[in-house]
Amino acid sequence: MKLGDSSRNGRYPEASYIARSEPSRTSCLLTFPILEPVSEINSSTALWYASRATGAVALLLLTAVMLLGLLVTRRTRLPGVPGFAVSGLHRNLSLLSTAFVAVHVLSAIADGYVTIPLTATVIPLTSPYERFWLGAGTVSFDLMLASLVTSLLRRHLSRRAWRTVHLAAYVSWPVAWFHSYFASGDLQHGVLRLLAIGCGLAVVAAVLWRIADAGRDLPPAERVGVLMTTFHSKGQGK
Repeated sequence: MKLGDSSRNGRYPEASYIARSEPSRTSCLLTFPILEPVSEINSSTALWYASRATGAVALLLLTAVMLLGLLVTRRTRLPGVPGFAVSGLHRNLSLLSTAFVAVHVLSAIADGYVTIPLTATVIPLTSPYERFWLGAGTVSFDLMLASLVTSLLRRHLSRRAWRTVHLAAYVSWPVAWFHSYFASGDLQHGVLRLLAIGCGLAVVAAVLWRIADAGRDLPPAERVGVLMTTFHSKGQGK
């Protein structure tokens, strides 16, 4: 059984009791595990729910950060919002998403149902449980931290260094999405599955729009000349 499987009967005896006494209600609850009533949460399940809930919220926040980074350019702005406010919103959402990811990771480690070493939070492929998909989550977290730290230290870094790290951080979102979807069963069922698919479609649409917008920056009549110049310079380099 995976850590995020919707069915927890194998882990919590009380779940089996509830399943026998209230089958219709339990079947509904097991379809949406994170939406289970607070009255059925006890000390042994609180960390489990905290890890799942903060993971889902973190995915939403990371998607919002990704969309802001893709859609807001020099030529496009959020209606009625000045540029400095958009930058502040982007930074604050990044900080908030990092906080939720941190709670998600620490609550999963503290849960104790499976063995996830503390080193797995920053070193990929060191967890014996779901090694690959948890390792993907670690890679995404490391890229997020690198982007966050370099953004806070931007005044002390060259523009090239900051931009290189910031662009690499865009890889963190798809890696985080695959981690979220495959590391547990929560996002593979019900409303949470629709949430994951919606986040994915939104980012894909934003990427396509950004590519099309970048193509409009260069007039069609100049594109051939730029391509020929690039090709000629490469030929001379050989």
